[in-house]
Amino acid sequence: MPAIVLSVVIGVLALAIGGVLGYTLKIRIGQGQVEAAKGTATRILTEAEAKRRETLLEAKEEAIRLRSQAEAELKGRRDETLRLEQRVAAKEENLDRKIEAQERREHELANRQQQVEEQKGQLEELRQRQLREIERVARLSAEEARDLLLKEIDKEVREDAARRIRLIEAEMKEKADQRSREILATAMQRLATDVVSETTVSVVPIPSDEMKGRIIGREGRNIRALEAATGVDLIIDDTPDAVALASFDPVRREIARVALSRLVMDGRIHPTRVEEMVQKARQEVEETIQRAGEEASIEAKCPGLHPEILKIFGRLKYRTSYGQNQLMHAVESAHIAGMIAAEIGADVNVCRRGALLHDLGKAIDHEVEGTHALLGGELARRYKVSPAVVNCIESHHDEVEPQSVEAIVVQIADAISGSRPGARQETLEYYIKRLEALEAVANSFEGVEKAFAIQAGREIRVIVKPEAIDDLEAVRLAREVSKKIEETLEYPGQIKVTVVRETRATEYAR
Repeated sequence: MPAIVLSVVIGVLALAIGGVLGYTLKIRIGQGQVEAAKGTATRILTEAEAKRRETLLEAKEEAIRLRSQAEAELKGRRDETLRLEQRVAAKEENLDRKIEAQERREHELANRQQQVEEQKGQLEELRQRQLREIERVARLSAEEARDLLLKEIDKEVREDAARRIRLIEAEMKEKADQRSREILATAMQRLATDVVSETTVSVVPIPSDEMKGRIIGREGRNIRALEAATGVDLIIDDTPDAVALASFDPVRREIARVALSRLVMDGRIHPTRVEEMVQKARQEVEETIQRAGEEASIEAKCPGLHPEILKIFGRLKYRTSYGQNQLMHAVESAHIAGMIAAEIGADVNVCRRGALLHDLGKAIDHEVEGTHALLGGELARRYKVSPAVVNCIESHHDEVEPQSVEAIVVQIADAISGSRPGARQETLEYYIKRLEALEAVANSFEGVEKAFAIQAGREIRVIVKPEAIDDLEAVRLAREVSKKIEETLEYPGQIKVTVVRETRATEYAR
C-alpha cells in the first residue's frame, strides 16, 4: 500500500515538474517569437520609411519638372501673345494709314467729281450752242439730223456686216469644203457597189397564154386561192407570156412569185396545190431572209447582232426606196460610215452598226404605226443594242436629237448612199414637179428676173435685176433662197443656190 501511494506521489510530482518545465519553455519560445516579430516590424518600418522618403523625393522632382515645363510653356505663350499683339498693333497702324489715304482719295474724288460735273455742264452748254449753230447752218432740226445720220450709219454697218459675213463664209467654206471633200471623196472612191433598181410589181414568165387560163382556174378558183394565200394581186392582161404580181409588201410579193413560178413549172394548179406551194415558198423566203441578214452583217463587218434583228433586217432584201434596194443601201451606208469614222477618229464599230441598222424600221413600218426611224430604234432597244447605236438609228432623220459624232456620221453616210449618181430613180412626173417647185421658190423673191433649175435639180441659178439687187444684196438673197428651200421642199442630198447679177453698158456710135 505504501508503495502504491509512493508511486502516485512520485507521478504527481513528475507531472507537476513537467508542467512547470513546459510552461517555462513555452514562455521562452513566445518571448523569442515576440523578439523576432519586433525585429521584423522594425525592419519593415525602416524599409517603409526609406520607400516613403524615396517616393516623396521622386514626387518633388516630378513637381519641379512639371513646374519648369509649365513655366516654359507659359513663357512661350506669353511670347506668342506678345508677337500677336505687335502684329495687331502694326495692322491697326497700317489700317489707320489706309483709312486716312482712302479719306484723302475720297476727298480728291469728290473734288474731281465736282470738276467733272462743272465740265459736263460747260460741255453741254457748248454742245447746245454748236447744235443750234449747226441747225442754223444746215437748216435741219436735231431729230431730222439724227434720223439722217442713223440711216447713213445703218447703211454703212449693213454693208460692212455683209462684207464681213461674205469673207468669213468664204474662208470657212473653203476650209470646210476642202476637208469634207477629202473625206467624202476618199470614202466614195473606196466604195464599189452595184446599182439595183426594183419596183413594186414582179413579173412571172409563163410558157404560153394557155397557162393563164390554168392559173385563173374554173370560175377563178385558182387565182382566188393564190391571192387569198399570199395577199398579192395577180394581174393577168394581154401582156404575152407573163403574169404580173402587185403588192405593197415586197415579202408577200416574193412569196407569191416563188409559189407561182413553181406552180407553172409543175403544171398542176388547183387550190390545194396552191396552198402547199405557198407554204413551201414562205419557208424558203424566210430562210432566204435570215441568210440575207446574216450575210449583210458579215459584209458590213458587224458581227454579234441578235438573230431576231437579223431576221427582221433581212426583209429589207425585198424593200426598195426610189428603186434602190434597202439591204444594199444599208450595207453601203455601213461601209461609208466606217470609212468616214476612221478618217475623223470616231467610233468605227458604232458608226458601222448604226448605219447598217438605220433603216431597220422599214422592215415593219407597213405593219406597225410610226416612222421607220423610231420603229427601228425601238426594235434595236428591245434586243439590247447599245444606246449609242440606238441614237444613230432614231436620229438619222432628225426626229431625235443626235447625241454623238457617230450619229452625225450615220446621217452623212445615209445621204451619200442615197444621193450618189445612179443610186435612186424617180418618176418623170415627180421629177418635173420637183424642178418646178424649186424654180417657184426662187421666183417668189423680189428683184428676181428668172430662175433655172439645172444639174437635175442639184443647182438653182437665180438671175436678178441689177438695178434692184446690188452685190451685197445678192449674197443675202442666196442665203434666203437656200433657207426657204430647206424649209419648204424635200430633196435628197444638197442643192446649190447661185445668184447671178449682170450689168451691161450699151452705146451706139453714129
